[in-house]
Amino acid sequence: MEPHHANKPRPKLSATKHSKFISCKLYISESRNATAVDAVERASKSDPQVVVVSQFGDHHYNRFRYTLVSYIVVVDGGGSSAAGEATVVHSPIRKVLLAMIEAAFSSIDLESQSGAHPRIGVVDDLSFHPVGQATIEDAASLARQVASDIACIAAVPVFLYAAAHPAGKSVGAVRRELGYYRPNYRGNQWSGSVLPNVLPVKPDVGPAHVVSHKRGATTVGVTPWIENYNVPVLCKDVATVRRITRGVTGRSGGLPTVQALALFHGDDCTEIACLLDPDHASAYQVQTVVEQIAGDQGLEVEQGYYTDITKDEAPDKYLKIACADD
Repeated sequence: MEPHHANKPRPKLSATKHSKFISCKLYISESRNATAVDAVERASKSDPQVVVVSQFGDHHYNRFRYTLVSYIVVVDGGGSSAAGEATVVHSPIRKVLLAMIEAAFSSIDLESQSGAHPRIGVVDDLSFHPVGQATIEDAASLARQVASDIACIAAVPVFLYAAAHPAGKSVGAVRRELGYYRPNYRGNQWSGSVLPNVLPVKPDVGPAHVVSHKRGATTVGVTPWIENYNVPVLCKDVATVRRITRGVTGRSGGLPTVQALALFHGDDCTEIACLLDPDHASAYQVQTVVEQIAGDQGLEVEQGYYTDITKDEAPDKYLKIACADD
């Protein structure tokens, strides 16, 4: 790949002519290895029509998230595309994602990686979200293309979820089947490969078994925009904080659409890491519920924090950066 140079003239962009945009949150299982992080970041800058509008790395989790935005173009595929799609979605984001994914696979070995956040692969998850006038169907078409690309270039099993999955299976259901949530080190961390050679469920794309434990597997899904919000609880007993998460998560009867994990975050803190749909639940509600339940147990809770920008900020920031030279 040709290296990106900050002073290299950028081509004129046509982003303002588009009304449909796509965001992808790419989760890489590494944040401590500066060489690997730099390689992925360089790849993210390979096309000025694609902008990393937000990124977040955590040393304890040993995980990095990149939020990318670009425009999409939808054309009539006549049902003749490789995936049999009636329409085909084109976007510069596809090529940039593959460059980042190749950089990650070339510089990260999952077998020597450990952290306080669960993961099944070096490229752990790609979560696509329609922005502007783009539809869920547009995002699903592009997500399935990228899933096929990943399986082809890296020979890893790929599991689809939500709108990318034929039956709409949730990411939680996929992960539970794969044992994603079960720590395998010190009772609160994940170390090395966690998947068996023979997978408990068949992947949607790619090989039916784990070809390389250095790479693992990947999940790819499509949902409406989600917000990432973490709440620190000053308690080092992860099991205790896990019980608090049950009062927050929608699956356990808590707040609608909220997914939450209690994750070790230092010697005296456990974080409740949440994903929420802002149209159905707010960070304020999450913070309030956590404080109420934790307070009943005599535990102190710090103010939570967002780790990503909002769905309204994403297209604005993209257009501001991508069209700066127009």
